[in-house]
Amino acid sequence: MIQWQFYPKSLDAPKLVKGVVTAFQEIQVEIDSETHTEQESNVVLKAVTKHLQELGFRVETGKKSGEIIEVPVLFGRNGKLEKSFRADAYHAEGKVVVEIEAGRAVSNNQFLKDLFQECMMYNVDYLILAVRNLYRGKDDFEKVVTFFDTLYASDRIKLPLKGVAVLGY
Repeated sequence: MIQWQFYPKSLDAPKLVKGVVTAFQEIQVEIDSETHTEQESNVVLKAVTKHLQELGFRVETGKKSGEIIEVPVLFGRNGKLEKSFRADAYHAEGKVVVEIEAGRAVSNNQFLKDLFQECMMYNVDYLILAVRNLYRGKDDFEKVVTFFDTLYASDRIKLPLKGVAVLGY
């Protein structure tokens, strides 16, 4: 089952974010974490690639130069790219990054690293963070949603993003 939560909760998710949710719904049988208990994030990315590309995303297709998606973070002298972070998928016009995580999402706090990196990226307003619903008997989706519920409810940290969507697969 695909489930999702958009933040801040006071706003409706943009059309492009909802399009990504629909893309995951279309492949849910292939990626469902309750059925595919050991599936890696790259397998999920490969399954959703065609759908994301149809929405206008550039999608990572491998780990070699030309296959990875680099999103700028810092520019140096003469406008030369000085620092970038990798993304699983990026929609420049919509200013949306998609990150897909599997086992490391919660156990290694990868979702926090993703959040940090996307906050630093140039020309990014929205993060869609896809995590497993179930990992080794634990509800990773619920843990990540609880974190973002707390982050947004406490109002102590202001994110430079217009919105974050947590998507459970």
